[in-house]
Amino acid sequence: MLQQENTVLVVVDVQGKLAQLMYEREALIDNLTKLIRGARELDLPILWLEQVPEKLGPTVPEVAECLQGIHPIPKSSFSGCGNMEFMDDIEACGRKQVLVAGIEAHVCVYQTVADLVRLGYEVQVAVDAVSSRTAANRGLGIERMRLEGARPTSVEMALFELLRVAEGDRFRRVSALIK
Repeated sequence: MLQQENTVLVVVDVQGKLAQLMYEREALIDNLTKLIRGARELDLPILWLEQVPEKLGPTVPEVAECLQGIHPIPKSSFSGCGNMEFMDDIEACGRKQVLVAGIEAHVCVYQTVADLVRLGYEVQVAVDAVSSRTAANRGLGIERMRLEGARPTSVEMALFELLRVAEGDRFRRVSALIK
């Protein structure tokens, strides 16, 4: 199970025109913003990746707004693990559980997750906060990540797992995000 003190959130490539083409785009963006806001409420470190931003454009405003104060890590490799800044930052977090969300499920998310699993991280994928341009590629990406050893989760499941108890101000604020 995810633990607040041992989890980092990785947001992958929710950028430009590509993000507008995602299968079930509105639900994706809604779930991503809930996940990011919940992670911030729980003081999780967040790593934010952007694939060739000079070509694909910046992260969509709805998501970027939730990430204020965090700088995006530009990359050209499909896997975030192919980027030295990302690898340095994830190691500096000192956490072994990684919660992953973003696009596209069958390319950058999949390759990042597969590499993280191979590197010994315990990876969970928020399946309601990942997508691809087609439902088929989204489903294939999620299945391949599962076969690589990542565990599927949802935004609500992950946030309540991280909370552990239904009490206190954090619980009330995170619950309000989910509703």
